[in-house]
Amino acid sequence: MTESPRVVILGGHGKIALLAAPKLKAKGFAVDALIRNPEHASDVEAASANPVLLDIERAGMDELAAVFDGAKAIVFSAGAGGGDPRRTNAVDFEAATRAIRAARQSGVKRFVMVSYARALVDVDNLDPAHSFYPYARAKHDADEALRDSDLDYTILGPGTLTLGPATGMVDVADESGKIDGSDPASADTSRENVAEAIALVIDKGLLIRQTANFFDGQTPMEEAWS
Repeated sequence: MTESPRVVILGGHGKIALLAAPKLKAKGFAVDALIRNPEHASDVEAASANPVLLDIERAGMDELAAVFDGAKAIVFSAGAGGGDPRRTNAVDFEAATRAIRAARQSGVKRFVMVSYARALVDVDNLDPAHSFYPYARAKHDADEALRDSDLDYTILGPGTLTLGPATGMVDVADESGKIDGSDPASADTSRENVAEAIALVIDKGLLIRQTANFFDGQTPMEEAWS
């Protein structure tokens, strides 16, 4: 029997990852979800994924590459959660860039990064003393490292994350979070729509070497990104 193509999600117990795993499973993928807390394994299994115990903040490139080996795609959906600049840099930048290098080492070309809509521009607009700046810098630099790689990347840039349901409908924003040059009426993006986007772009091979900033909106994702 042919094995299902495998997707590896870093940040496997995060809200987006737990929503993405069953959507990937429904499209025929097996999902390995990396977690650092063994107590989270049951939640990951309930989301149709295989829990893999590996702390990405401390794992070396060879350890990551071993887990990635043979995968169809890597999804980086991990985050330190803000509040601690040192840990933000360790997870959102250092672990992300190790994962990029490990993907290259293991021969996995497809890499989906969950970022945020203004990641390209916030570092130039925020005061470095601002509490959000360490996160903005980490995400900006990790995204740039991915763009500079030879991977078949997609960078997904949602707006303010919500717990709303998936609609499968988006409004496409530019790098400054504007739509047709104007600030949107709402810059919210449901986590479940981000999960839908992850499953869609991997399944359909959309947005190769592209960045997609988006909010909940009016256009079907596949139409918006095809």
